[in-house]
Amino acid sequence: MSDQPAFNRLRSLATGERPQERMAKYGVDSLSDTELLAMLLRSGTRGHDVLSLATALLAKAGSLGKLVTWKEADFRRHKGVGQVKAMQLVVVMAVVARVLKEEQNADPAPRLDSAALVAAHLAPHTRGLAVEKFWVLCLNRKNRLLRRIEITSGTASQTLVHPREVFREAIREGASSVICVHNHPSGDPTPSAEDRAVTRRLREAAHVVEIELQDHVILGTPVADPAGLGYFSFRATGLV
Repeated sequence: MSDQPAFNRLRSLATGERPQERMAKYGVDSLSDTELLAMLLRSGTRGHDVLSLATALLAKAGSLGKLVTWKEADFRRHKGVGQVKAMQLVVVMAVVARVLKEEQNADPAPRLDSAALVAAHLAPHTRGLAVEKFWVLCLNRKNRLLRRIEITSGTASQTLVHPREVFREAIREGASSVICVHNHPSGDPTPSAEDRAVTRRLREAAHVVEIELQDHVILGTPVADPAGLGYFSFRATGLV
């Protein structure tokens, strides 16, 4: 057996780069799934630092979201997770599951008349996305949601959408207006040249079919947004 000490990922990080330090400086959105789980675990064991333990748990579960279904015994199968730590994790996952259930039982036809409300509505669907997705929100005359439709799912850097795909669905739903939404995986919602071009085409198509384009909202994260909002509204900036 080697006398060499086990590599400790946490200690190897430069000062200021450890999860708790970056969270204090940049906020919780700056942490990866592994780092979030490591913050919950708080500590590892001899030979199993907390970041390595968090990595192993996520690898076994497949994703942070799938840990919500784990029971105490599932956590305790991993060296470094004792009974107390396993019970704490189960409690956290139970809280998450209940919050998700409340979101699913929320108003099925929310009023969406601002970019902030749109961002809040789609937040559960964009957390952790590694690719761009594009949605159309079909609204009635009172700005209540008729249906949310995912139009495309793209690569890590771009997604393509054609106005006919957007307004075909809007016509099918009998919508009075639409709000188009897509996310930027980088977290910075600043619109690209392509985003601006797509918005112009959507605006022109809206005039033709006589369905109002209320807004085009780009979703990111507050920590990566130069404006600190976590989203960009074309209407708020006078571009719709």
